[in-house]
Amino acid sequence: MKRFSHKPRRILFLHPNFPAQFRHLATTLGKDKNYQVVFGTNRREGEIRGVHKVIYNPSRQASAQTHHYIRNLENAVISAQAVYRMAENLKSQGFVPDIVYGHSGWGPSLFIKDVFPQAELLCYFEWFYHARGSDADFDPTEPLTVDDECRIRVKNAPVLVDLYSCDRGLSPTNWQRQQFPPEYHSKITVFHDGVDTQYFCPQPGAKLILPRINLDLSHVDELVTYVGRGMEPYRGFPQFMETVALIQQRRPNCHVVVVGEDRVAYGKKLPEGQTYKQLMLAKLDLDLSRLHFTGRLPYSEYLQVLQASSAHIYLTRPFVLSWSMLEAMATGCLLVASNTPPVLEIIEDGINGLLVDFFSPQKIADKVESVLNHPEDMQVIRQRARDTIVKNYDLATLLPQHLEWMLTGKIPRTDKKRVKSKGFGVD
Repeated sequence: MKRFSHKPRRILFLHPNFPAQFRHLATTLGKDKNYQVVFGTNRREGEIRGVHKVIYNPSRQASAQTHHYIRNLENAVISAQAVYRMAENLKSQGFVPDIVYGHSGWGPSLFIKDVFPQAELLCYFEWFYHARGSDADFDPTEPLTVDDECRIRVKNAPVLVDLYSCDRGLSPTNWQRQQFPPEYHSKITVFHDGVDTQYFCPQPGAKLILPRINLDLSHVDELVTYVGRGMEPYRGFPQFMETVALIQQRRPNCHVVVVGEDRVAYGKKLPEGQTYKQLMLAKLDLDLSRLHFTGRLPYSEYLQVLQASSAHIYLTRPFVLSWSMLEAMATGCLLVASNTPPVLEIIEDGINGLLVDFFSPQKIADKVESVLNHPEDMQVIRQRARDTIVKNYDLATLLPQHLEWMLTGKIPRTDKKRVKSKGFGVD
């Protein structure tokens, strides 16, 4: 049985995935002898030097007999019970954290204040659900039912418990923080995780060659890219595929690379196991010799896709902003992005990217074609995209500030006006 010293400061991270948003924080603290770092998670794969990973195992999933409004809550409670058992075991080994930092929504942090009442509880607040005015009612072809509205309201139950219980919280963008009830805004700091701009950097003239998956596009001069965890309406995948069909008709030498898994990460799945990729491939007349699905890629190959991109399409409902959009900008991609709230916090049309109507494949294709027709004219936009990330979202700057907030509750207030305007301000 592992025994823990009581001298260094003790940190407990909680996230069902490992290491997720806490990668850089855990890595940095794991190297520092002044801290003992434990990471509670469901994911067995992966490790970080200096970080003691502990697996918690929910005993079951929500019952099929449970009212469908509260299955999400039941799953959260079952996860929270597993974390409680894990935490009691840590306590028996001498580990009582000074700080617990958990991702809110899935349930791991629900009962932490009960097992470690003296610990400071920090929560990463990514999203608060609304039936109206954000993601759920965005698509007019998918009208909400009364059943949907009630289910969405109840879906916030685990987050509301965390909002009440936590000492402090963090949200990565102003848009995401705005979704939370105003009465809790004083608890939530807006601060992005940051992008490693030394890693995600341009490589002029790069060509895409990925031997591991037998993909050689070294002969290609026009490469359109798309990245997502899954392939779903929340990230505009159907509109993207319709755009691809139009681009292929107009540009016989253009290739398209799609990075991501054939699954739904956000939103509703199709019935009977059909995927949106299957649906769109069956619906559209596409040249599959010029359309390449890579699946999930390791970071090194993902970076090569971005570096070789002629135009990068990013579409999203008014929802959580993807890390991939900022990583693409840091890499100097020419971003063709939806004019939706999370994007509008970062992108100025014609300045550091090009904005398009989420629902118009015709307009998206027109914009992409203008990029392909005038690559030299787009260089200044590419550079400004990278400059935006280096100036406002650089990990090297933000990580020390994130650590300071985590460990002391303070964020450096130097240049507060600029920081606040870009989504890193403090109330």
